Amino acid sequence: MTGKDSQPSLKNKSAIITGSTSGIGLGIARALAAEGANVMLNGFGDTREIEKLRTELAAEFKVKVAFSGADISRVGQIHDMVSSATRELGAVDILVNNAGIQHTAPVEDFADERWDAVIAINLTSNFHTIKAVLPQMKRRNWGRIINIASTHGLVASAQKSAYVAAKHGVLGLTKVVALETATTGITCNAICPGWVLTPLVQKQIEDRAAKEGIPVERARTDLLSEKQPSLEFATPEQIGALVVFLCSDAAAQIRGVALPVDGGWLAQ
Repeated sequence: MTGKDSQPSLKNKSAIITGSTSGIGLGIARALAAEGANVMLNGFGDTREIEKLRTELAAEFKVKVAFSGADISRVGQIHDMVSSATRELGAVDILVNNAGIQHTAPVEDFADERWDAVIAINLTSNFHTIKAVLPQMKRRNWGRIINIASTHGLVASAQKSAYVAAKHGVLGLTKVVALETATTGITCNAICPGWVLTPLVQKQIEDRAAKEGIPVERARTDLLSEKQPSLEFATPEQIGALVVFLCSDAAAQIRGVALPVDGGWLAQ
């Protein structure tokens, strides 16, 4: 983190953050940009809104901000995204694998195509993005790879077979990459958020309130009390701050770990 009179800690570094047009990913992009990093946003959404977001971030933080609409379930588009980031930003020093999707159903009712989609976006894409950026990180002997996993990378919940399997896989991949880069200036770690208040989760709360005929605040408390003892959501800003820390020199020997940000979920 920087003080008022010091240089931004990530000045002259550049980052790709997948799934960063809203929610956790956008919080991470803002945190990195605030520390001077150039960023490439990635995700889906309204083209005009994304361009507005891109220009606002660039103006606010005085950094380069690019955008890739790559579908990260397609390896060719991942390669194009990495090439574009390298060309437009000068390098990919930091990779944050944040994009993810969810589908819930009992195993016997879980549609095959939904399983394939969740695994492709939540796990396989991480492998392909890491594989694509490692060579240039190794040439510079510096890099930070941060995978946004989940508490569901460490414990399970019913009806989330694909998501839980994918997130457990992300933690395994994180450990392997950390071991393979252990003698270099590249680190690979995972962050495991519990409930984070994003637009998607807010919609879940509102849907629950409507379905059960209860106030939204009650639905919020009920959702949290099932898993998260603090009864408070983690925030995208908190996740972003942890990403910035993992990019710092202070975190140079933090390698291959899963860091929960879960309000006590895993302490139970």
